[in-house]
Amino acid sequence: MTNFRVLAFLLLGWFVGPACWAQDSKTIQLLFPQQTDWQNIAEGQTLRFDLKSNCPPADSATFSIEQGIVEGMSFDSLGHFSWTPSYDLADRIKTVRVIPVIFQVRNRRGESATQLIEFKVQHVNRPPVVEDLPTFYVRFQTQNVYKFDAKQVYDADGDPIVFIPIPDQMPEGSKLTAQGELTWTLSRNQFNTLRGKPLYVEFWVEDQPTKARTKGRLKIDVTQMDLPPVISIVPKDTQYRIRENAAINLKFYLSDPNGDDDISTFDFLSTNQAITKAALVKNTNNQYEFIWTPGYDFVRDPYDTVRVDLTFFVLDKAQNRDEQTIHITVSNTVNEEAKDRYTYALYRQVLVQAWNLVEQLDEKEGELKRDYKRAKGGKRNRSMANASLGAVTGISPTIKDPGNQRLISAIGGTAVLTMGTLEATEVIGKSMKDLLDRYNYVLGKKTELQNKGDVFAREFALKSTRRTGDFIKKLDDFRNSMNLSGLVALELDANWQNKKEATDKAIKRTFKDFTPLEEAQ
Repeated sequence: MTNFRVLAFLLLGWFVGPACWAQDSKTIQLLFPQQTDWQNIAEGQTLRFDLKSNCPPADSATFSIEQGIVEGMSFDSLGHFSWTPSYDLADRIKTVRVIPVIFQVRNRRGESATQLIEFKVQHVNRPPVVEDLPTFYVRFQTQNVYKFDAKQVYDADGDPIVFIPIPDQMPEGSKLTAQGELTWTLSRNQFNTLRGKPLYVEFWVEDQPTKARTKGRLKIDVTQMDLPPVISIVPKDTQYRIRENAAINLKFYLSDPNGDDDISTFDFLSTNQAITKAALVKNTNNQYEFIWTPGYDFVRDPYDTVRVDLTFFVLDKAQNRDEQTIHITVSNTVNEEAKDRYTYALYRQVLVQAWNLVEQLDEKEGELKRDYKRAKGGKRNRSMANASLGAVTGISPTIKDPGNQRLISAIGGTAVLTMGTLEATEVIGKSMKDLLDRYNYVLGKKTELQNKGDVFAREFALKSTRRTGDFIKKLDDFRNSMNLSGLVALELDANWQNKKEATDKAIKRTFKDFTPLEEAQ
């Protein structure tokens, strides 16, 4: 028996073995469907195919997805693939979404092959969704208002929607706006008819721009009970994050199934006492606004943010209640306005300092001009006197001319002229070269200050330029340029006070590009 099994195995190897060896010489490959654009698929459509390879059945090929599998894909080791793309893969703006997937096949000898397939998912527009709507309860002698809830009437693709009334379905006197607000003031006959039998109103909801429509149905009935009021907030967000000095504006619309005149109170509670009741503004009996701007001191150190919870509530005459809670997080921020005032003060202060120095140098320039003229005239007179008296010697008595107050005396054999009211003594004693040097230094320094002041005033005339990092550096450089060398020689008065007022106009006359704060942009 054993010999028979060995013989059968050898015979099997003789007939089967050569075929496998011949197959082994081929490259293993994946075989996909041959239809054109088979990998194109629409959202919500199911794609099924069986992945194959060129391996014989006896080679036990197994299949897998190496990369790119997404939610909803079904693929087993035998190559059975199934996938229904969800409707959120593409949208109306990006209508095609490419999903790359790498498939792999492996045989029992460890050989494998991979291939990339790009599935192209086409966007499919879905019509709007109208869920079961709450009954519209109306009252007599009241303008009944019904606002469709965005959670119950919406477009799953995020497309804008409009409400379109069906004329023969609308009761007389009712109105449906494109934004989804139905208003109706019932007459007595209508109210009595409605008490006996509820009314059903049909309408269209259409998305834009594809114009896909869905029919909605609303039940209208007479209220039999005192229903609570409803708060609607625009915008609908309940979480906000703002910075200091940034305004937040919320609009509240109040409605009551029993009529708006049933609303008695609308108010709010805050976890932060810095928010006063004045932030809530009443526009009409059923429309309010919350307007609030946190100041720069709202978030105090060491905190970076402060969270505020606001609970808005409405009460009707029967004390039925509805409420909505809004969460606001306020971030600390720099007071740009105060910072701009500070940098402007530095900007103006250094220009005032330069203006005062220019004015002082102007005075010194005029003084040196006068001294130079007097010194020049004194030198000429001294030369004339020396020339006329140079040869006179031995004059013993003093000659006095009372009219001209001139005294001539002989001392040591040399004639000396002493001048009284002709010239000032300090002018005669000064060198013309010293006066000229100081005058040139004053003139040059004044010109330098004028040029640097014009450049500084022009470069930082706007508050936006004073916010840069270069402002403080160039401010210090300009201030250092006002340190005068040779102050002792110039004999500038350290206690000098400008007789002129440092007005904006005065500064602008000296530095024409100076811009006051109220004119800055």
